[in-house]
Amino acid sequence: MKQALPILRFLADQAARGKGTVLVTLTDVTGSAARASGEHMAVAEDGTAVGSFSGGCVEAAVIAEALDVLAARQGRLVRFGAGSRYIDIRLPCGGGIDLLFTPQPAIDQMKQAIAMLEERRPVTLRLTEGGAFVATPPARMDNAGWLGGEFRVRHDPDLRVAILGHGAEPMALHDAAAAYGAQTLILTPQSSLADEASSRGIEAHLLRTLGPSEHLTIDRWTAVVTLFHDHDWETALLLQAIDGEPFFMGAMGSRKTHEERQRRLLAAGGERTAVERIIGPVGLLAASRDPRTLALSVMAQVVQAYEAAAATRQVGWSVSGVHRFIERQSARDCGPRAL
Repeated sequence: MKQALPILRFLADQAARGKGTVLVTLTDVTGSAARASGEHMAVAEDGTAVGSFSGGCVEAAVIAEALDVLAARQGRLVRFGAGSRYIDIRLPCGGGIDLLFTPQPAIDQMKQAIAMLEERRPVTLRLTEGGAFVATPPARMDNAGWLGGEFRVRHDPDLRVAILGHGAEPMALHDAAAAYGAQTLILTPQSSLADEASSRGIEAHLLRTLGPSEHLTIDRWTAVVTLFHDHDWETALLLQAIDGEPFFMGAMGSRKTHEERQRRLLAAGGERTAVERIIGPVGLLAASRDPRTLALSVMAQVVQAYEAAAATRQVGWSVSGVHRFIERQSARDCGPRAL
């Protein structure tokens, strides 16, 4: 879920102000619904809220229910839509959703969950109908669902996109990534681009020499995209990225450029299987030359990979296996342009 951290921060902030809060969690869906199990809303005692479960057709009722739960100081499970006791509230899709209301979530557990996500570690929230709220490291098979009287939902760190390059493309990709809600990092040898990014509050670092960068920090929730016109900058940085095992690596350039890129990486000591994980030309749209079109094309491919990686981590597949899945999907969707 992309909004877990903002929702948890909202709850912690309201609690620090002395306000009562309720965490609302979507536990089950019958038929069609706008959100999947594991999504949250947060409601404060003054009626302010963060998050949603529909296009606005149930949110007012959810807030009213949350305030009633807060007054009663007792958790509860409530159905909205099909099969609900609220016969005047219907979901446009005709389905039904079960919502778990957790009043006054334990602040120490809330802070622990926030700290884990801010440190880019996954967390599982364990909730009960009685109102318990516990944050723990996730088990291998954790998913959104009921287990032994607890509803468990895993939240991974937010998508992070490491953007390496120069010219107009890096900032365009940052804007597309930021619109999606991803974190970004820009590494560039172009001082004007680094200055512009920093002035906008974007994490950016100037590459002064060819070689690896101490600022290129990577984890399993990071995508690495190179957008260089001078491809000499790529080799050491891509080899460094490979060692960090990001869930996605892509590089701008033609097919001929990508073949030469692979030759340089292999000559520099890269393992063939790892080098072949790099998608080039990057992006779902063939021959995207406009920077903003390319940015949208790349972000669509990155998000596709991120969603697949999140799903497969819950069943124990490897990151490299996920990446090959995305490559196969790209080949099917985009014909001769994918690897």
